[in-house]
Amino acid sequence: MKLNRSRRLRGAVIGLAAGALVLTGCSEGSDVGSDAGASEADAAAQSKPVTYGDEAASKGPAPEVKGAKKGGMIRVFEEADFGHLDPGQIYVSNSGQLASLIHRGLTMFKEDEKGNKKVVGDLATDSGTKSDGGKTWKYTLKDGIKDEDGDPITSEDIRHSVERLYSEVIFDGPVYLQQWLSGGGSSYRKALPDGPYKGDHLPDDVLETPDDKTVIFHFDKPRPDVPQALTLPGYSVVPKEDDTKKKYDQKPKSTGPYKIGEYTPDKSMKLVKNKHWDPKTDPYRHQYVDGFNITFNHKDADQTERLLADRGAAKNGVQLAGHVASSKTKKVMQEAKNRTIQGYQPYVWQMNMNMDRIKDKKVRDAITYALPNKQILTPDGGTFGGAVAPNLLAPTLPGHEKDYDPYGKLKNPNGQPEKAKKLLEKAGKKGMKLLYATSDEPVRQDQAAIIEKALSDAGFDVQKKVINGATWYEQLGKVDNGFDIYMTGWGQDWPSPSTVIPPSYDGDQIQDGASNYSHIDDKHVDKEIDRISEIVDPKKAVKEWQKLHKYILEEVNPAAPLYYTKSLQMHGSNVGGARYSTTKSYIDLTRLYLKK
Repeated sequence: MKLNRSRRLRGAVIGLAAGALVLTGCSEGSDVGSDAGASEADAAAQSKPVTYGDEAASKGPAPEVKGAKKGGMIRVFEEADFGHLDPGQIYVSNSGQLASLIHRGLTMFKEDEKGNKKVVGDLATDSGTKSDGGKTWKYTLKDGIKDEDGDPITSEDIRHSVERLYSEVIFDGPVYLQQWLSGGGSSYRKALPDGPYKGDHLPDDVLETPDDKTVIFHFDKPRPDVPQALTLPGYSVVPKEDDTKKKYDQKPKSTGPYKIGEYTPDKSMKLVKNKHWDPKTDPYRHQYVDGFNITFNHKDADQTERLLADRGAAKNGVQLAGHVASSKTKKVMQEAKNRTIQGYQPYVWQMNMNMDRIKDKKVRDAITYALPNKQILTPDGGTFGGAVAPNLLAPTLPGHEKDYDPYGKLKNPNGQPEKAKKLLEKAGKKGMKLLYATSDEPVRQDQAAIIEKALSDAGFDVQKKVINGATWYEQLGKVDNGFDIYMTGWGQDWPSPSTVIPPSYDGDQIQDGASNYSHIDDKHVDKEIDRISEIVDPKKAVKEWQKLHKYILEEVNPAAPLYYTKSLQMHGSNVGGARYSTTKSYIDLTRLYLKK
């Protein structure tokens, strides 16, 4: 999933403010593996391979949280309203946090205290049964699954939930399942252009519901990641009889432990207990508190000040998708470190090099060596906001190799300008004009000044163009965007390189609106993506993705890795059960309780 500054308001990425200083004593050129913020140990915990759970692992109730008590209301301070409430529209925003409390799908992630992750059945009895070499996946619904009105959830509701994703009602959610079932790009919509709303359905050889409890997906080739894809909030159930199409985004039906009790858009929301949620069917969620009082329009600085003061309702408060303001980080870590949670997020910021325009790899290498990663990270929160990235796979991914550093970014975090100069001269491109697009957002402007100087010092004639941050990906997502270099961020949709390498580096993704921002079109890469995507064993697949990752970086170099992102959040002193979710990359809302 892509990230940009505007999405921070909706909780997609870290929210450390512009102009922040590095808050630890790393000297220039020192090892950037600092203990500030999340550590490599945290990364190792987050990047453990995912396993698939059986029926026993998918049964409820969830294991009790030590010391948990029932009752009371959690107070939530949030910057902006939820982008969507309709699960089909939820993809990369704070809505994903809300979804963990009110929506349920066929599968979900279950994680333990050590960060071990397992895909288990949520509405389904297990993580799925595959056959035909991974082309067919079968799910059986649990007994006792109901929505907030007490109506049972059946396979017909699951079919409806999938088929509605083909209609124009849904435009902002994930598309993995639809494309796997009915074709890539936007062509899948042709299979069911009006969704199920005019009585049409996907054929049984694509989606089969032979009885009220059984759902069977049929794919044209092995799809080993189906259990993980189905954990996305976008594939949660929408009861057929309650679907109000576009209006469903205003008032969805809950199947989770909480439901929406009151809601005033852009002002507040109150979640209350869903009495029809049965903990015996849920392997992970809890219903300790009576509900959540959420108010919007609290910037990170406001959230931090309230929680740091720890007075009144703030004692019961949490940050849902917000983060400790960078200006307050040092004070928070000195005075309230025991009320913080932190970890790596799944995103990698990179400098994309438009390969339609920069065809010489020596020039791309020169740009990569010239960039001072550590300095570029500084305005975005320093070592509490992220870490220098030596490669393009985030620390949260299985297969991440922390010491794989083909361009020497860990030993030379402030760049290698002399090496860059020599490469540029060798290419015969000294003084080459470089059209550099940057966002008008404050952090990006601070970074742009650093980047422009570094590239100029390396011998480039940098021509900077400022673009509106709100339309950043829209403009840069055009194949003929007119620029040479530009920063983008990408993060996994679930813990597998299959959600990073194909969307970012597959030649088939060179089209307006797609995410191959460097326009890499390499026959070996494309062939390997097709081959590895069909490997059913996750561990074997990871090894092959690692090899392809190295080829992309070393032999092609379409994008220079800049930095990984981190999250630092805090909570009130009366909140218990708080921990970092390695799958949500935020506080785990499903296990919170009030101490008194």
